[in-house]
Amino acid sequence: METITKITKDKGQFYLIWLSSGEKLRVSEDTLVRQRLLKGQELSEEMVEKIKKAGSYDVGLQLSLNYLSYQLRSKKEILDYLKDKEILPEDRKKIVIRLEEMNLLDDKIFSESYVRTLMRTSDKGPKMIEQQLKRKGLNDEDIQHGLTFYTMDEQVEVAKATAEKAMRRYRTKSFKDALQKVQMHLMQKGFNREVIDLALEELSFEKDEDQELDVIRKEGDKLWEKHRKLDAYKRLMKVKQGLFQKRFDSDLIQQYFDEKELENEE
Repeated sequence: METITKITKDKGQFYLIWLSSGEKLRVSEDTLVRQRLLKGQELSEEMVEKIKKAGSYDVGLQLSLNYLSYQLRSKKEILDYLKDKEILPEDRKKIVIRLEEMNLLDDKIFSESYVRTLMRTSDKGPKMIEQQLKRKGLNDEDIQHGLTFYTMDEQVEVAKATAEKAMRRYRTKSFKDALQKVQMHLMQKGFNREVIDLALEELSFEKDEDQELDVIRKEGDKLWEKHRKLDAYKRLMKVKQGLFQKRFDSDLIQQYFDEKELENEE
C-alpha cells in the first residue's frame, strides 16, 4: 500500500501526488477531483497504476492543447513532444486521435498553413519547403497539397528578392562570378531552373564597369602579392590564371596588367 503524503500544485493545471515511497504522480485537476485524491489517503498498487494511466492521458492531452495554442503542429511533432514529456506510448496515440476529433490536428491543413507562412516570410523555394515538411512527418500527398498554394508567380517574386539580396553580398566578386553564385544560391534555396531564369530575366542585372575594375584591382593585387616569390613570367601567368578562374573578362584582365606594367615602369 502507498499513502499520499502531500498534494502540491505543479505548473499549469497539474498537481503532484507525493507518495510514501517517494514516488510522485503528475495528474490533471480533473483526475484529482474524479479520483477524490486527498492527503493521507491509502492507495493500492492497482489504484496507483490507474492514477498513472489516467494522469498520463490527461496530462498529455493538456500539454498538447497548450503546445497547439502557439501554432499549428504536425502529428509527428505532437507525438515527439509527448514522448519528450514521457507520456505513455498508448496514450500518445489516443491523444492524437482525440486532437483529430477536435479538429485541432490535420496534416493537410498544417501543410497549407506552413507553405503559406514560409512563402510570405522566408527566402525558401518549394524544394526546400518540401524537405522541411518531410522532416515534420508529412506524407507526399499532404506535402503536395500544401505546395499547390506556392504558385509560379509567387515563387518568382520570392526568388527575385532573394537574388537581389545575394547579389549585394557578392558585390566583391566579378560580375560573372557573382551571377553564377546567385544562381547557385537560388538552387540551394529550393527553386528550380525555370523559376531562376524567369527571376533573373526580370531583374536584368547589369555590370557596373567601374565596380568591376575596382574589384579586379583588389583581386589582382591579392594574387600578385600571393605569388611574389615566383619569377616574373610565372607570377604573371599565375595571376592571370587566377583572374580567369574568378570569371573576369579577358579585356579587363589585360587592362589590369597594362596598369600593373605602368606601375612597374614608374
